[in-house]
Amino acid sequence: MAERGARLLLSLLCLTFLYPATTVSRHAEKGTAARPFSPFWFSVEPWDTLAVRGAPALLNCSAHSGDPASEPTAPQARVEWKKDGTFLSLAPDDGRRRVLPDGSLLISSVVHSKHNKPDEGTYQCVATIDSLGTIASRTARLTVAGMPRFSSQPAAASIRLGDSQVLACDVNPDLVPLARWEREREPLELSSRLVQLPNGALVVSNASEADAGLYRCMVENAGPAKTSEEAQLTILPETGEERELEFLVEPLPVTKVVGASLLLPCVVTGYPAPYVRWMVGDKLVEESEGKLELVGGGSLLIYNLTEEDAGVYSCMADITNNTIEAKAELTVQVPPEFLKRPANIYAHESMDIMFQCEVTGSPAPTVKWVKNGDAVIPSDYFKIINEHNLQVLGLVKSDEGFYQCLAENDAGNMQSSAQGVANPTGPTPSAPRDVVASLVSTRFIKLTWRPPAEPNGEDLTYSVYFNQEGTNRERILNTSRPGEMQVTIQNLMPDSKYKFRVVAHNKNGLGESSAVLKVATQGEVQVPGPAPNLQAVSTTPTSVTLSWDTPLTGNGDVLTYKVYYMEKGLDLEQDIDAGALSYTLMGLKKFTEYSIRVVAFNKHGPGVSTGDITVTTLSDVPSAPPQNLTVEVHNSKSIMVRWQPPPPGAQNGEITGYKIRYRKGTRKSEAAETTGGTQLFQLIDGLERGTEYTFRVSAITVNGSGPATEWSTAETFESDLDESRVPDIPSSLHVRPLVNSIVVSWTPPENQDMVVRGYTIGYGIGSPHAQTIKVDYKQRYYSIENLDPSSHYVITLKAFNNVGEGIPVYESAITRPQSDPIDPDVDLYELFHAPYTPVPDPTPMLPPVGVQASVLSHDTIKVTWADNSLPKNQKITDARYYTVRWKTNIPANTKLKVTHTGTGRSLINGLVPILTFCLTFTVPSSSPKDVTVVSKELKPRTIIVNWQPPSEANGKITGYIIYYSTDVNAEVHDWVIEPVVGNRLTHQIQELTLDTTYYFKIQARNSKGMGPMSEAVHFRTPKSKCGGGGGGNPWRLIGSEGGGGGGNSWRLIGSERGGIPAFTIIVVVVGAFLCTRRTTSHQKNSHKYKGNSKDLKPPDLWIHHERLELKPIDKSPEPNPVMTDTPIPRTSQDINPVDPSLDNSLGSVFVVVMLNISCFSYI
Repeated sequence: MAERGARLLLSLLCLTFLYPATTVSRHAEKGTAARPFSPFWFSVEPWDTLAVRGAPALLNCSAHSGDPASEPTAPQARVEWKKDGTFLSLAPDDGRRRVLPDGSLLISSVVHSKHNKPDEGTYQCVATIDSLGTIASRTARLTVAGMPRFSSQPAAASIRLGDSQVLACDVNPDLVPLARWEREREPLELSSRLVQLPNGALVVSNASEADAGLYRCMVENAGPAKTSEEAQLTILPETGEERELEFLVEPLPVTKVVGASLLLPCVVTGYPAPYVRWMVGDKLVEESEGKLELVGGGSLLIYNLTEEDAGVYSCMADITNNTIEAKAELTVQVPPEFLKRPANIYAHESMDIMFQCEVTGSPAPTVKWVKNGDAVIPSDYFKIINEHNLQVLGLVKSDEGFYQCLAENDAGNMQSSAQGVANPTGPTPSAPRDVVASLVSTRFIKLTWRPPAEPNGEDLTYSVYFNQEGTNRERILNTSRPGEMQVTIQNLMPDSKYKFRVVAHNKNGLGESSAVLKVATQGEVQVPGPAPNLQAVSTTPTSVTLSWDTPLTGNGDVLTYKVYYMEKGLDLEQDIDAGALSYTLMGLKKFTEYSIRVVAFNKHGPGVSTGDITVTTLSDVPSAPPQNLTVEVHNSKSIMVRWQPPPPGAQNGEITGYKIRYRKGTRKSEAAETTGGTQLFQLIDGLERGTEYTFRVSAITVNGSGPATEWSTAETFESDLDESRVPDIPSSLHVRPLVNSIVVSWTPPENQDMVVRGYTIGYGIGSPHAQTIKVDYKQRYYSIENLDPSSHYVITLKAFNNVGEGIPVYESAITRPQSDPIDPDVDLYELFHAPYTPVPDPTPMLPPVGVQASVLSHDTIKVTWADNSLPKNQKITDARYYTVRWKTNIPANTKLKVTHTGTGRSLINGLVPILTFCLTFTVPSSSPKDVTVVSKELKPRTIIVNWQPPSEANGKITGYIIYYSTDVNAEVHDWVIEPVVGNRLTHQIQELTLDTTYYFKIQARNSKGMGPMSEAVHFRTPKSKCGGGGGGNPWRLIGSEGGGGGGNSWRLIGSERGGIPAFTIIVVVVGAFLCTRRTTSHQKNSHKYKGNSKDLKPPDLWIHHERLELKPIDKSPEPNPVMTDTPIPRTSQDINPVDPSLDNSLGSVFVVVMLNISCFSYI
């Protein structure tokens, strides 16, 4: 906030020098009006949808802006769609997916198979109006129903008259709504006696002879209906012999959303006919019309679920002297609901604003904020307050837009938006003059004043700030209309001293405060004195009981008492009337400290207040489970359990411990261990080898245990393995390419004595490090989805444990062309039991892959690679050899050096300190956002640049480049460059020229290179030198064009006389690779670098350059550094500009090795 408000501080310090410019600004601002809010909202948002393969699917969305009555020409929103967080690319010729005129997404024919699921996923509608901003809808899940499959089918059965029977029909869970039953091949009409269970099975209860016949189950999908086998149901007469009670179907634990209906199955057989009843907890469930109904002889149907319906339900069946019981827990989830939605905010620049958002739901929803469709990343000026609210510090123009609060839990998600509008800050009024107390009474004071000498606007309003002497709590009272210059402050205390000050407002905000005026009210004896003996006792976690005595000086009958109370840390005091000498405050927060006082009232008004007393409400059990539960197998007999405390607002007291419950497999019996209050982990030992255990954790206060986490599962090892080093290389890797996916299968390392906790799969076009996926140690295959057709992918597989990742095994594959037919039912056995992976045709030879460079010494580098035209063991059986070429780019020495080798590696000796290789880039596809520039306090020649990361980083951001110039139209190579290392979002630039307009652009880089530049942002430095300036930079990098061969020559100019360290750049080219370089005129362009180039790192290439060492030279500072008074320093280092449009062919691989000095180049 201090950085973003630097302009205001600087203007105050330099008022004398800046006054003429300020005056011009006043006149320029005069008469401007605040920009009104622009309504922009979704009238329709998408909802979760179940689709059928081959059938159409529609996701609804419609966005509107403005008021149709008053703004008939309001701009139309441009609607786009995201799938799984990425914008859909809907080409004009894509006839299968298109956006309808109202913004809805229509998929005319859903595509879905085992290895190709392009339509299933999470969708979000994004609406944009260029002049306003962007809003995003709630997310919706599109699920595609699978092909109908019966896991169990009806079988022939017999049933006695009046008894119950169940006919099985287990189908895919997503197809149960599409299942129905037939008797004698005629549709079966369901009733309270014939009930279809949630899994599709049919219950026949209180059987009659009419129930006999052939039954079958049918699933009607988009294609032909799928029918089960037919089963004969035979009705037998009742013999009268007693039959033992038995559950045919028992209730199972279930989770449902509020408002849904639910059938809890319970089917019992026996004779005499059993009596079935239900209990929830210890309460008997009674049928009620429209809410609870017993169907199917004993199953419980619950309509319109509420939170109160949650609990443990017991189905109990009685027959003579025998009773059986089955229990199941019903969990009712509540989707997020807004208690307080964010409101539109209009504020002036440099002000702090707060968007409030309060949500409720079960489980407790998580909240995230987006601005104009992009996630808000917490920073120095974007802060999340009280878990849900968003605070923006030091408002700037680029903060304008639509802010959305997105709340989500397991039951659903929703969003609410608000608009933020920033008004440039102009001159504010000076202090009001001649503030006086024109009328003083016992309980009120009337103040009057004259307008400011410099109003800087019309229609001024005023605020009066006042507080009682001896207290720090300042209150505020505003005038009722513009131009009014008097106010009466009521409800003051008699015979008390008060402090007053007045502040004027204009359209630009608050002005200067007047001097403090001290006034004492007159004495009064007619009102009651303070109520003595005020006491407060916390009776429950949410209530406090108060008591007090009658005031000693009542001055007449006390009519009533008023209790004032306030939560500690807040400034909002609440009050409530109490007619007696005691009162119980209800609805307080649990385990929270409150400040309380009491005032007696008689016919003359309020009396003297008691002193404040404090009380803390009682603690309670936690209302939320611990967070971030993880389980990790330690060895064959122990598992480590870790967690985080419940959210602070849900702890409801001091956490005294945690209870860990665990059980083996599917057993219902549990064991438990308890930890201390600050311990957030526990090693559970004494377990069985090779056994699956489930764990959950609950927090404990002195009041008991709170809710537990969800069950988390882990399986102990069969035997204790070694984890002192990383795992060995996987013993095999096979790939099977399809059109948009590659199926990968593998076998574990041959050494089975090392712990393997999982596998890391890397893949990408030409480089295996574009994407990374981690899978479980049990997994032996994985399908890599959403790939491009007819593309060459390099794939790596590494086993890992807690020590690290092992040696990778490489493979490559070319995905099929788009025209290839897709087989939705590929036999997985055929995929994973192939004897080896087919290799590409070795004629012509393929470029080597997996090129790696390692520095062995100051003048030696080892280069290794893999050949895809060889078998997996890379054994060379023919007469092939490899050529490694390298050269320096020193103009005087451009001759290629060559070495030959018959293996997949080569040592290059006798090199000079710096070596450069070549690589293609996959760069960020968008520029950094919200670029702002402010001056530094007391240093007018220093500015601070702030920004936000790009929306589409395409990987981890490793640094930024700041360009600045005094000419916005200058060629890019004439701009000065400031490098920024890492993910920092702020940077200082020093030694700028005063009273000069500068233009700034920023470029982001990831491990693959540089992204596009941001739009230019301008800033004018102050006229006066009000703060100290920093020293010059003792090192300058000087570049020159020309030289032999048209290459760039490089010099490092040090601060010491004659000190020109020289270095050599060497280019290593693997023979089978073609180094693609641009030959356009841009090669001759150069960028200017300011400062030490050690701030700039080479791209994080997939060559293993992490083994390289950077050792910057330590130079003493120059007493007379090279400096210039021009806005742009003319001493600079020339480099080739990074062009994101570089050819993406598989060319040479580049890496930079720096040994003696900390500078480098991109080629």
